Amino acid sequence: MHSMNEYSSAIQLRSDRWSALREATSALNRDPVAREKKLLIKKIEELLQSLSIIEPYWAFPGMAAFDHLRRQMDHGSYEDLAFAVGRVTRALTTGAYRRRHIPLERDSIDHEEDDEAMLSPEARALSKPYFEVLIVDNVNEQQDRWLRTNMTRMRRPEDPFVYEPVVVHSLEDALIAVLFNHNIQAIVVRPGLTLKSKTDQDILTRYLARAGGREEIDALAPETYGPELCRMVAKVRPELDAYLITERSVEDIAGHDLGICRRVFYNQEDFLELHLNILRGVQARNKTPFFNALVEYSKQPTGVFHAMPISRGKSISRSHWIQDMGAFYGPNIFLAETSATSGGLDSLLEPHGPIKEAQELAARAFGSKQTFFATNGTSTCNKIVVQALIKPGDIVLVDRDCHKSHHYGMVLAGAQVCYLDSYPLNEYSMYGAVPLREIKKQLLDLKAAGKLDQVRMLLLTNCTFDGLVYNVERVMEECLAIKPDLIFLWDEAWFAFARFSPTYRQRTAMNAANVLRARLKSESHARLYDAQQSLLKDADEELLLSTRLIPPPSARVRVYGTQSTHKTLTSLRQGSMIHVNDQDFKGEVEQSFHEAYMTHTSTSPNYQIIASLDVGRRQVELEGFEFVQRQVEAAMSMRRAISDHPLLQKYFKVLTAGDMIPEEHRESGLTSYYDTEQGWTDMWDCWEQDEFSLDPTRVTLAVGGTGWDGDTFKTDILMDKYGIQINKTSRNTVLFMTNIGTTRSSVAYLIEVLVEIAKSLDERLDDASRMERLGFEKRVSNLMENFPPLPDFSRFHDAFRAEDTPEGDIRTAYYLSYDDDNCDYLELDGSLKAAMEAGQTLVSASFIIPYPPGFPILVPGQVISEEILDFMRALDVSEIHGYRPDLGLRVFTQGALDSVKPKHLSDHPK
Repeated sequence: MHSMNEYSSAIQLRSDRWSALREATSALNRDPVAREKKLLIKKIEELLQSLSIIEPYWAFPGMAAFDHLRRQMDHGSYEDLAFAVGRVTRALTTGAYRRRHIPLERDSIDHEEDDEAMLSPEARALSKPYFEVLIVDNVNEQQDRWLRTNMTRMRRPEDPFVYEPVVVHSLEDALIAVLFNHNIQAIVVRPGLTLKSKTDQDILTRYLARAGGREEIDALAPETYGPELCRMVAKVRPELDAYLITERSVEDIAGHDLGICRRVFYNQEDFLELHLNILRGVQARNKTPFFNALVEYSKQPTGVFHAMPISRGKSISRSHWIQDMGAFYGPNIFLAETSATSGGLDSLLEPHGPIKEAQELAARAFGSKQTFFATNGTSTCNKIVVQALIKPGDIVLVDRDCHKSHHYGMVLAGAQVCYLDSYPLNEYSMYGAVPLREIKKQLLDLKAAGKLDQVRMLLLTNCTFDGLVYNVERVMEECLAIKPDLIFLWDEAWFAFARFSPTYRQRTAMNAANVLRARLKSESHARLYDAQQSLLKDADEELLLSTRLIPPPSARVRVYGTQSTHKTLTSLRQGSMIHVNDQDFKGEVEQSFHEAYMTHTSTSPNYQIIASLDVGRRQVELEGFEFVQRQVEAAMSMRRAISDHPLLQKYFKVLTAGDMIPEEHRESGLTSYYDTEQGWTDMWDCWEQDEFSLDPTRVTLAVGGTGWDGDTFKTDILMDKYGIQINKTSRNTVLFMTNIGTTRSSVAYLIEVLVEIAKSLDERLDDASRMERLGFEKRVSNLMENFPPLPDFSRFHDAFRAEDTPEGDIRTAYYLSYDDDNCDYLELDGSLKAAMEAGQTLVSASFIIPYPPGFPILVPGQVISEEILDFMRALDVSEIHGYRPDLGLRVFTQGALDSVKPKHLSDHPK
């Protein structure tokens, strides 16, 4: 029987075991020969036994029905068993159990035409959403039935939702249930719960770490089980609602952290009140104020006497030539188009109604103090935050290979930019992330130069395009220990989904900010800080760099996160959010933020994008946990399928954490999430401990073994031949990103395509001449062995920087290039090469941004180094923004550089 470590998730394990059970019971029902029959009976018994560990945590099929299946097996009723298992498996696959009762008897009628695949989108929209309520109480079988009956008896036809109860007996079982069962939306904690579960100890140990670990659970006092369970569930699924029924007095409960508890009931069996509260709690998350307002607006008869001929679809319905557009999009999108902010709608620039409420709900969902919607992408969000917080002369530490919008934001704000270098992955022609030691070194150097008061912000990408994720909490802790009022901007463009998984959540900006805010207030933190201060009294730089620094209790937590909702969650293109968790926002930033928001936000924002942000938030609060789990599953099955396939191993390699993160940044020692010999490893430890972790939903595939470079493989093979679209490549890799919409079928199709490609390569090499084979081997060797080293940031020219520290005035350089007389064009292999060999210092006048990798390898004012030139010559990409192949590289003339007054310490505003 498959053990737990052969699966990356309990949901996939459950799904596969039910499928295996259906196959085995169907085979047994076909009356096989004696020896085969014996093996099938043994297999079915093993499957039923393994499912008996998981099924108590789910409402369907329910333990009563599951026990009935076991009795059918024991009594040899194989035909009834096969029929019932088939019904259960089909209902689980189609989700039919969410809409109707599923009869398991052979003579019953099941309305399979109501299955989701058969229904129109309109019919599905009208059906009541289904969820499950977890009841935690140590009851016997009779009391269990009494509880379920009383809960289900309260349901009424007018209820907006339908739910089924799941009863577990212990605190440990409750924690496992919320981690296994994505259908659970509410928890009722009754007075009789116990601590210990009787379930499989391996499963318990593996999953309970996410809620605090076995040691923390074992230390709980019996009188605190109820409140502590509410607190622990808040750590793993903060979106849920809990209801605590207690026999203790209000005074005893008041001092406890009740986590997600919405209401406490005192020793009463008021099932109707409980029922109404459960529905109200789910309704609070189901609200989409702006989407609902837009729907209502689209139904109103109006006379349009404002801008936008397309409003209400009039310019299309009256047209003889563009009816195809109306047919393609349907009428609703145009009925909801308007430039008015009346009729129940709201203004994005000055929200007071449904947009304001929608943003407040988003703040709750994502754990921020304030959330702002943006309808023109995260590029704009980044510029808004930078402009709101940075004044000319402020020093900003910036991840050099961050998105280009940050570099342009630095120009607009007039920042003194101190670029930070990520560790290089030369073998795969990509950069990693910025080591914490590098960040601390720059801060300590600026402190030694007397410039720490000018340092304003640290700007990093979390997670990177390639899936490298920072230990956000640790970075902020140690930086605040050096600069206690440092502001952090985390570009989480690719990480909006992370809030809705316990593993990912701990490395998000907003979660880390909330954890830090609570920790800095604690007495234990103050003691730790004082103890470390006495130890580090006369510490040199090396000791400070190698010590995990503790911030002072007086440090200010000032954190901003920008997210491309449209990239990883449900939203129309360009739908993004800015999340704020800044203790000084109200007093210091609010006005400048408002001005920056006005500067960059359109006065005609797209209402459909705003509505999609509202609905996308609703979705993740109610089913984000499930969707992210399924996304991880899809990526993990892709990793496994490629790694285990003997033919694919010849030409492809899935890059692991060991390939993409140097050993010194992997404190857990974990190198791979999946190993052919040992199966799956639990990634929790590395996500909790390591300086960097690798997002498993991004699968980077080394394709150099095919003889094709990444760009050719993407365009000529995947796209043109098989219709598979991907975003990012490097010289010898391609990146496959899963998302919450990725299915196991789409993963299976990708594997089929890769196998087909590998087979065609095998056939081509079988028929190849000696010279053709040598040519193939040379191409592979060139891609896999002869790689150009990735250049670090060189330096800003002295005309644009202070003489003692590395930060540069990118704004002056940028605008200096506006006068064409200040610039010259030099050819890479001609005049530029000759000038370099003659010892001239050449300075870039432009941003030079090759795609891929999509970030600047040169910025205005940067000195061009030999390493950067070598890298540019080795680039085999067709798109390099800022570079003119017909003219060459744009550089400053010596006269232009001489005309700029050099930066000195005295020039910086204090």
